[in-house]
Amino acid sequence: MLKVGIKELTLENFQNYGAFVNLLKPKTFHFGEPPIQFFRDMLQLTLDQAAPASFSVNTVQKREPVVVKSEYHSRTGEGILPLDGDILIHCAPATRPGIFPKDQIEIFHVPRLTLVALKPGVWHHAPFAYNCDSVHILIVLPERTYANDCTVLELKEDERIQIAL
Repeated sequence: MLKVGIKELTLENFQNYGAFVNLLKPKTFHFGEPPIQFFRDMLQLTLDQAAPASFSVNTVQKREPVVVKSEYHSRTGEGILPLDGDILIHCAPATRPGIFPKDQIEIFHVPRLTLVALKPGVWHHAPFAYNCDSVHILIVLPERTYANDCTVLELKEDERIQIAL
């Protein structure tokens, strides 16, 4: 089984997969000064133009740190926001259909309240709770993406990826 270490999110090491922003500690242009500041247009997420954005919650509990599934969306990106704990996400670059780039998997530590915007086609799947028992995660996708733009791959035993904690 391939074992992959965890990376802290940086703009440089995550740029192939999308972007992210810490909502509580923004480092972007803003209007106004304390006591009122407006941090505008902090992050963009490409969504399928035919469907409205839909907000879902994914609750993950602590489990064995092994990637057993991966998925991608061809026509849309995905927003991921851990609300009450840190998470680990796996990512790999977009590929041709059916080609899973196991050797290019990267594992990222996403701190609580850090918004991640994945690009269309990026391989990923349900996050892992990190240093906590469970986490509620806000997921932003076009409505019904799970039914009409989600290719899921169940990894064979020898293809699975162990996260090196």
